[in-house]
Amino acid sequence: MFAAMTTPAVSLKTVHLTLPSRAGNVDILRGVDLTVMPGEALGIVGPSGSGKTTLLMVIAGLERVSRGEVVIAGQSLNAKGEDELAAFRRDNIGIVFQSFHLIPTMTALENVAVPLEFRGTPNAMGIAEDKLKRVGLGHRLTHYPGQLSGGEQQRVAIARALASGAKIIIADEPTGNLDHVTGEQIIQLLFEIRTQDGASLILVTHDRTLADRCDRVAEVLDGKIVAGAHPKVLT
Repeated sequence: MFAAMTTPAVSLKTVHLTLPSRAGNVDILRGVDLTVMPGEALGIVGPSGSGKTTLLMVIAGLERVSRGEVVIAGQSLNAKGEDELAAFRRDNIGIVFQSFHLIPTMTALENVAVPLEFRGTPNAMGIAEDKLKRVGLGHRLTHYPGQLSGGEQQRVAIARALASGAKIIIADEPTGNLDHVTGEQIIQLLFEIRTQDGASLILVTHDRTLADRCDRVAEVLDGKIVAGAHPKVLT
């Protein structure tokens, strides 16, 4: 499906992450190898505590690895400082969490515009409005999170994730706080955006049926990817 010479959107090589605890060091990730190609949709499954969310944090540059190589969008994250990582994340990665993480005292429009304003993007409000219209919220621009349904709040979060034009979308249980019908609408929206933008979609879910809608499924167990680490490459 993916060309042999295409540069991966995500490349993890022998990644380890060890964190301290009162009982001693805990190995969270243990020699993870993972490749995700541009435009590919990857589902990540595994039991609770297996390391799925930590894996996403590593890909997003929110967690530094203890050992191994992390290359995202062609750039190594290993040697980047915190400010560099923040700028890289802002420009390359859109993150959608299970909890919406919206600022309650800001309108939907302001929630989407704020990251753009921090970036110094001209016409941040106009871009934010366009993104909200894209996710079907053009009529809710001035509403606050408390005035929005769960599904609407998640749409705001998706619009915010898309605002910088990111080509890698990371979604961690994005339907976990939604009912089945609303969750299905959100998943359909994510897949539509992925297709339209040519973005890579990395989706952590406990729902194997949902994961199977992706191009490939990677299974995480005890801090390792035990299946589906690499796409099939056409030669």
